[in-house]
Amino acid sequence: TQKGSLGDPVQGPPCPTQGCLYEHHLYSRASLAPTETQSCVTLTNRTGFLCHDRRHCIPAHGVCDGVRTCPHGEDEDESLCRDVPQSLPSFLLAHCGDSASWIYSDQRCDGINNCGDCSDELSPVTACPPCGPGWWRCTPIVFKYCSCIPRVLCRDHVQHCSDWSDEYACSGP
Repeated sequence: TQKGSLGDPVQGPPCPTQGCLYEHHLYSRASLAPTETQSCVTLTNRTGFLCHDRRHCIPAHGVCDGVRTCPHGEDEDESLCRDVPQSLPSFLLAHCGDSASWIYSDQRCDGINNCGDCSDELSPVTACPPCGPGWWRCTPIVFKYCSCIPRVLCRDHVQHCSDWSDEYACSGP
């Protein structure tokens, strides 16, 4: 037995394969759409989408991308993808500095300027930790990055930081 969107018990669909794929998920009665219970953490410690088999946790940005990644394809279900971003569960979304813009939640604090204004990497919109061990802190000259560049770009004979620190001070990967 499951709980419907209003909290009253609802009999779930029959189990299509070994074990019940639906027993721990909450669904709305109308569309069997996933709710917040399908949030998980990926192997790279990012927000993910838990597939119905409860074994596969796919990256948030893999939902509604046109590729069926979950074994049963629920990451591309019409009920989930019909009106992106409104039809997506809130755990999959992050808002940019421009409130009309959004990104997938696993793209926040990844070092890449996904919002276009660095609001997904810098405060006051996002409180990201300082550059991680694979990153070098500087003011990048390429707007792809916000306040750090990947250390693999250090000492590659190409200027990536406005002060050239990536070529003269950074120790590399």
